[in-house]
Amino acid sequence: MPDNLSHQVSNMTSNGFAEGNEGVWLDVIQKMDEVYADLVHYQVELEEKNVALEEAQQFIRGVQSSMTDILIVSDTNGHIQQSNRALFNLNGIKENSLKGRLITSLFDAQSVPVIGAILDSVRMAKSGEHEVLMLDASGESAPIVVRYAPQLDHEGMLLGMVLIGRPIGELRSAYNNLNQTHLELKEAQQHLVQSEKMASLGRLVAGVAHELNNPISFVHSNMHAIKKYGYRLREYIASLHQQLGASADSELRRQLKIDRILDDIPSLVDGGLEGTERVSAIVQDLRRFSTANRETLAEFDLLATVSNAANWVMQAAQLKARLEIAGQPLLITNYNGFIHQVIINLVQNALDAMEDCEAPKIEICCEKIGNRAQVEIRDYGTGIAESDLVKIFDPFFTTKDVGKGTGLGLYISYGLIVEQCDGRLDVSNHPEGGALFTLDLPCSIGGENATSTD
Repeated sequence: MPDNLSHQVSNMTSNGFAEGNEGVWLDVIQKMDEVYADLVHYQVELEEKNVALEEAQQFIRGVQSSMTDILIVSDTNGHIQQSNRALFNLNGIKENSLKGRLITSLFDAQSVPVIGAILDSVRMAKSGEHEVLMLDASGESAPIVVRYAPQLDHEGMLLGMVLIGRPIGELRSAYNNLNQTHLELKEAQQHLVQSEKMASLGRLVAGVAHELNNPISFVHSNMHAIKKYGYRLREYIASLHQQLGASADSELRRQLKIDRILDDIPSLVDGGLEGTERVSAIVQDLRRFSTANRETLAEFDLLATVSNAANWVMQAAQLKARLEIAGQPLLITNYNGFIHQVIINLVQNALDAMEDCEAPKIEICCEKIGNRAQVEIRDYGTGIAESDLVKIFDPFFTTKDVGKGTGLGLYISYGLIVEQCDGRLDVSNHPEGGALFTLDLPCSIGGENATSTD
């Protein structure tokens, strides 16, 4: 009871009854009513503030629980006072077990000095950011980025530190995935550009082959006609010689070198025919290259196709390497154009691998094993690094300098053999040095038996 009210009651007791002053009693009752009303008002206001405080605390707890970032509150000495669920999700330690522990116990040994420096900065009312390693539930170190700031009371006095950490392992993983996707998109773009270039080259080659075919056919047919005329002229000249005298015939034959001309005509004609046939074969190869995607199944001699493709590359190559081809004629049913292109790519790849070789040499062996045909192409270069063997057929992979290779030759070869020709293309290093590519094909696609000639 307030002092003034007690005083009034005391006065009322000593004087009121004696004098019978009822007005004093009324004042006392009125004062008591006022005091009670104030008490009720204060009680209601206190309950409202308690409710608001509980709601605020529940809101803060809800925010802390839903945070994906780690929250740690400690005193100035680094003893943990409060944490959130994100920390429990990382290290598996319950919040009530963390209270009072040193904050440095949560971090990797190499990050403990950094946490000590952070506490020193907080004591000087500084804030900042660091990358540290925090121990996860398995005891492994997880990289996180922490931001720290001093915790102050309502009067600005330092209470401790507030530290917020964000694991960057997921961010790095997301970045790596994004970077990988970007690289794949760039490769796909380069592949499309290269495909368009190859399509344009195919159209150009088809046009060149068409233009070359007409004059070559003309020259080829004329050479056959000249050969026939040569036989007739030889017979005619022989008849004339019989009619001339022996002395006149010998002198005239010597002056005009008739015997040498007659001897040279067959070889010259044969050489011309061989040249036109060679050019004709090149034209056919160019046509096959430009229309490779429209290849059809056909029976052909695998050894002849391999020899033709290898010789074509060797004749155009600047590096003069020794070429040895072994095997017997072998008839198979497959896509001649695809296999021809693959052999070209493999032989060219072998030549490129021997640029610095003192004695460049390529060995090709074509043989039948069961109902399969196998072609082995070996070079005498330095071989392939073990780390590159697993990715040798990846698109755009190349060990050549920039501008010297697209990294598509082996990738296209592998795709043609596996997807189109129902075969297999393997690579290894030969025990005696150099790379060895093995091309394995069915003798007949869709058939059990193979047809071969010996």
